[in-house]
Parts: sequence; C-alpha cells; structure tokens
Amino acid sequence: MAQLYFYYSAMNAGKSTALLQSSYNYHERGMRTLVYTAEFDNRFGAGRIGSRIGLSSPANLYSHQTSLFNEIETEHRKEPVHCVLLDESQFLTRTQVRELAEVVDLLDIPVLCYGLRTDFRGELFSGSQYLLAWADKLVELKTVCHCGRKASMVLRLDEQGKPFKEGAQVQVGGNESYVSVCRKHYYEALDSGSPQAIYGNQWKK
Repeated sequence: MAQLYFYYSAMNAGKSTALLQSSYNYHERGMRTLVYTAEFDNRFGAGRIGSRIGLSSPANLYSHQTSLFNEIETEHRKEPVHCVLLDESQFLTRTQVRELAEVVDLLDIPVLCYGLRTDFRGELFSGSQYLLAWADKLVELKTVCHCGRKASMVLRLDEQGKPFKEGAQVQVGGNESYVSVCRKHYYEALDSGSPQAIYGNQWKK
C-alpha cells in the first residue's frame, strides 16, 4: 500500500543524496519515477537536483502554482509511475501537500518528500508543517553540530559570518550562507554572535 513519507533534517544531512539513491533503486528494478524540485532553487542548474557528493539528476520543477496531482495523474496515464520524489519539500503549499496525499490515496503511488523542518528563525516552513501533520511516515535524517550533538537548527549567516535574527524566510544558499548546529549552539550564536558558537574549534581568527 502506497504511503506519504517525509524525510526531514537540518541542512547538509544528505537529503538530496538519499532522494537520488531512492530514485536509482526504482530505476534499477525497471520502475519509473517522477522527480521534482523547487523552481527557484537553481544552484545546480534549472531542472536539476544535485548533492554535495557530486550526484545529480534531471528533475521536474514546481512552483506554488503547480497542480502536482494533475501533473502526476497525467504522467501516470501516459505510462505508469511507481514513485514520486520531491526535493526541497519545505516550500510546498498546504494545497500541494494535500494533493500529494491524494496521489497516495487515489492513485496508489508512494510519495517521498525530502526537506528542511525549520527555517533560520527556528520556525516551521509551510510545507514541513503539513507534511509533519499528514504524512504516513516521518523519518529524520541526522547530521551533527561541531560539538558532536545532533544538529537540529539552521543559522543563516551574513558576509561577515554573523547570524541573522530576522529576514525573509526563503533565501536560496549553501554552505556559504547556512550552517547546521545543535539547539544549544543555535541560541548561543544568536545571543552572542560568537563564531565559536557557530564553528567550534574550526574557527580561526
């Protein structure tokens, strides 16, 4: 029976790598997948998903206006779809998460969503909020803070390496703009702006 999965984490936990591996596993068995990523995230080129370890794959693009159910149903009628995989799923709207649930319930196609749980302010993204509420299976992909604890929070940094406390929720960036830390060092960094709270022993004056 198909299910809706949400694989969530802080940044740099290998979400895109896991997605690409899952898609490859289906292809290896002669099955068809549909892979999606957010339209405005073009760090690896428009219409591509890339990982930090060098893996990449073409992907369909979605925006807030995309009707995912209609697109997937149309593709499924042309040729059976065995799995749908979405990267950057924190950017989904409430309606789109509902549509993905309908892909599972009405079309009997498993849907695997990969995304961040919270933003740099420690607040839930809209897509993550509804995936946490409605997904059949929740799976945490873990990464570590410089201190060795689980990194569950994300800091957005300015050009001087200081953490932002406010700003637009969505700003595409990689290691130059974001760093994942544990809750303790997240609040230490916000309160003090100390590079040691962000980077630990890796910090060099």
